[in-house]
Amino acid sequence: MAEIVCLCNEVFDVDLREYLDANPVSSIDELREQASICNKCMQCQDLVESEIYMARIRRQSTAG
Repeated sequence: MAEIVCLCNEVFDVDLREYLDANPVSSIDELREQASICNKCMQCQDLVESEIYMARIRRQSTAG
């Protein structure tokens, strides 16, 4: 079952993971610039940053 990452924008963890796997994002600031799934409410910053980190690890595992 998907969990909501950001209540403000109704972003689900599954959707965020798919986006991050398809788009190399290095920081939450980059995510804000590239996608309209973050409006700087800051409520979900820790969760989003951990998802960005995990996506980076997955990309490195696949590439290496």
